[in-house]
Amino acid sequence: MLLSQHIIFIASIVLIGAVGRSAAGQNWAVLVAGSNGWYNYRHQSDVCHAYQILHKNGIPDSNIIVMMYDDLAKDKQNPTKGVIINHPDGQDVYKGVPHDYTGKTVTPKNFINVLLGKKDLMKGVGSGKVLESGPDDNVFIYFTDHGATGLVAFPTGVLYAKDLNKTIAEMHTEKKYKEMVIYIEACESGSMLEGLLPDNINIYATTASNAEESSYACYYDAKRETYLGDLYSVNWMEDSDAEDITKETLFKQFQVTQQTTNLSHVMQYGDLTLGASHNVIEFQGANKTNKQQSAGRMNTLLKGDAVATVDVRQSILSHRLAKFAVNSIERMQLERELAQTTEQREIISKTIDSIAQIAFQVNRANAYETVTSKRMKLTQHDCYKAATQHIHEKCFDIQNEYALNKLWIVANLCEIGLQSFTINHAIDNVCDALGRQNFQY
Repeated sequence: MLLSQHIIFIASIVLIGAVGRSAAGQNWAVLVAGSNGWYNYRHQSDVCHAYQILHKNGIPDSNIIVMMYDDLAKDKQNPTKGVIINHPDGQDVYKGVPHDYTGKTVTPKNFINVLLGKKDLMKGVGSGKVLESGPDDNVFIYFTDHGATGLVAFPTGVLYAKDLNKTIAEMHTEKKYKEMVIYIEACESGSMLEGLLPDNINIYATTASNAEESSYACYYDAKRETYLGDLYSVNWMEDSDAEDITKETLFKQFQVTQQTTNLSHVMQYGDLTLGASHNVIEFQGANKTNKQQSAGRMNTLLKGDAVATVDVRQSILSHRLAKFAVNSIERMQLERELAQTTEQREIISKTIDSIAQIAFQVNRANAYETVTSKRMKLTQHDCYKAATQHIHEKCFDIQNEYALNKLWIVANLCEIGLQSFTINHAIDNVCDALGRQNFQY
């Protein structure tokens, strides 16, 4: 009898301990920069800054998964080798950042496998780290890069809204989180969640823009000759740096970011009550009593140079041109590059317009003007994915920011009822004649 009582007592202690550990839960984070190249410096610097916030607030590196191309620190254009900054005269945000997935491993497929905890599929890929979160854990996802109607870009490939939301639904079904927060920095980023993210699966999300508009780069740095950050991203991160996030709600951070991101409409989706009832520290930290604060907010005047993503490349070249005298070799080289960039933009625009024109030669020609002048809400996700992938295969990489800026026209073709084979036939006609363009970007 005494032995059985002793066993029951031990079992009770184990059970109570397990419940205690489970109730506490852990914090997990996935941080993704979906671009590469010096022109896109800001995306990786955003992710590095985000890592420093989470690390400072007590989330262990074992629970932070970072995906970024990692080509900036040693880039020949970097005047401070091994250092990346996110605002003018800022501190190094690169030091200590985990190199979980870099280079060609930064893909939509790997991102989805990480979110779903597919450890077996990630063996031998990067660090192999995946979300090992469970039903008592909070998850924070931050993505920054280029975007378009219903998709966000990676260095190789794109992630479609339908695939992202299918993954989120699977995470919910598999009890991969207790509550989750998602921040997305990209053009038209609202289209990744609008009408797709339910409000009853314990997820709160904000985006840099609505479903139809650009996001904005900011903090042009003359020394590095590129933009250091993105407006929405630096606003939420500088808020996390400046405020006591043990007391600030997610909704309050949304409001601050919305007010300071004055060139696009910062949006919120999902369970809005979660945003109002939970503090930032519950997703951006592990220590709910941590009140450490670092640098405060930057002077908003320094963000007055903000520029739409689609114009960043030309803006950088224009800044560089101003440094050199007329007829200098350097200036002439930059003028040629600017001319090539402008021509590239025009080719992409004309290609998409030509695809629309030919598509309407087969069906409903009178709708051409409407489709190329007014954005429609994306609902025909399968048609859109098929058409944009065909453009990627036959015409040019759709990760190019100029191509992304025109894909809403392709979405419209699907929305007015054209079938994929009709659109793809038009793509073949246009791009077989031009040949696939291999633009540098």
